[in-house]
Amino acid sequence: LISAFYNIVDQIFIGNSELGFYGNAATGVSFPIICIANAFAWCIGDGAASYLSICSGRKDVEGAHKCVGTCLVVTTLISIVLCILSLVFTTPLMSLFGASDQTLDMAVSYFRIIGAFFPIYLLINVMNSMIRSDGSPGFAMVAMIIGAVTNIALDPLFIFVFKWGIKGAAWATAIGQTLSFIFCIFYFF
Repeated sequence: LISAFYNIVDQIFIGNSELGFYGNAATGVSFPIICIANAFAWCIGDGAASYLSICSGRKDVEGAHKCVGTCLVVTTLISIVLCILSLVFTTPLMSLFGASDQTLDMAVSYFRIIGAFFPIYLLINVMNSMIRSDGSPGFAMVAMIIGAVTNIALDPLFIFVFKWGIKGAAWATAIGQTLSFIFCIFYFF
């Protein structure tokens, strides 16, 4: 819910800016690609969570450590590949997913920033699953809420005050995700 909330909040603030419904269409076009990228993270994260629960039941600390390390490395590699593909093929992807002549430039501007942060975004989702399976669902929820609240606070500042438009919404999302990522990193130490 909180992952989807980022897009909903961006839609609200963009829709009420001078970008209007064209801005909403531009961000909406990127949402399916973000969901596809998230699917990789959720697959790895939920698989890791199940395996970590098994390790916990067996008291297999070594297996749990290997699982965490493997999942973080695999997610990092996948997310870097997705990031590179998204950045190289931003314009064709936006067109493929429905950007029109009126929305293509905005969609590309928004998605280039979001796509550049795929490694952080995917790692958050994987780490969050592992944190929940480690018996700390409250910590995992706080990590996600920190990012969402940051996004809510920065969206109006970047869009309306700084006049960054659709790029402001993307940067607010990226900064929120980065704060969640940093919070999750602390858990593992």
